[in-house]
Amino acid sequence: MTGSKFDMVTILGPTASGKTELAVNLAYKLGGEVISADSRQIYRKMDLGTGKDLKEYFIHDTPIPYHLIDIAEPGYQYNVFEFQRDFLKAYSDIRARDRYPVMCGGSGMYLEAILKGYRLIQVPVDATRRAELQLLSLDQLTQILKALKSIHNTSDIENTKRAIRAIEIEEFCASHPETDLSFPSINSMIVGIYIERETRRRRITARLKQRLASGMIDEVRELLNRGLNPDDLTYYGLEYKYITNFIMGDLTYDEMFTSLNIAIHQFAKRQMTWFRKMEREGFQIRWLNSELPLEEKSLKILSWINEK
Repeated sequence: MTGSKFDMVTILGPTASGKTELAVNLAYKLGGEVISADSRQIYRKMDLGTGKDLKEYFIHDTPIPYHLIDIAEPGYQYNVFEFQRDFLKAYSDIRARDRYPVMCGGSGMYLEAILKGYRLIQVPVDATRRAELQLLSLDQLTQILKALKSIHNTSDIENTKRAIRAIEIEEFCASHPETDLSFPSINSMIVGIYIERETRRRRITARLKQRLASGMIDEVRELLNRGLNPDDLTYYGLEYKYITNFIMGDLTYDEMFTSLNIAIHQFAKRQMTWFRKMEREGFQIRWLNSELPLEEKSLKILSWINEK
């Protein structure tokens, strides 16, 4: 968008806040394209459980181009480094065609990987060092990691596998100070969608019922039939975890629904906590109430973009 001081708009918000609809509408008005910052929507054949809602990427029958959705196979463990690499390819391509990038998502780690502007790197595996670390407990790994860096991202110590990888990255960077960690300067306006607690709870429950009725259990069952390990499916989020437990007979349908519904509410709360943390760290997030009409939200953002 010529004349704007912003290179991109970022739309963030908790699950069920309506951020995708807003991002698509805004991209339409800006002559832009959407870059997804969702850690699960990158997987093919995982549609209902990840909430892709691809039908939303149309305005008046006009398809709005999107990026970083359906780019990896189920079973693959895509990571933040790969997201940052793929984001930069999409962003550069969009800008080169004089289109306007709109990043949209609720995965705080993915959003920050771009907005903080630091370069992640592909760190090779040191088999000897990894074998040593695999002998240690999670508590011991956590202490090693704390000695290497301040732990702000608790997902690094969520399990031993993640902790070991985080240690490998930190130790590699310490021994390779020449590593290029530069990142292109992207001045993004950040817009957050705020949704009242009770409205959010109502929308989450209604959406869960709708997705279950649309075949979400069959989607998970098909992934299992394709050979995905039940334990591995938990990597892909709450829906896959609880529905897999139902399919395997560990939960009744009612137990699955109740537990999953509660877990999604808790997840949405953690998303808001992450966004508030971003604000404390210096990010300016311009908040819009989810209850505002779509057109009003879009016009408000356009007025902000055009500010001098």
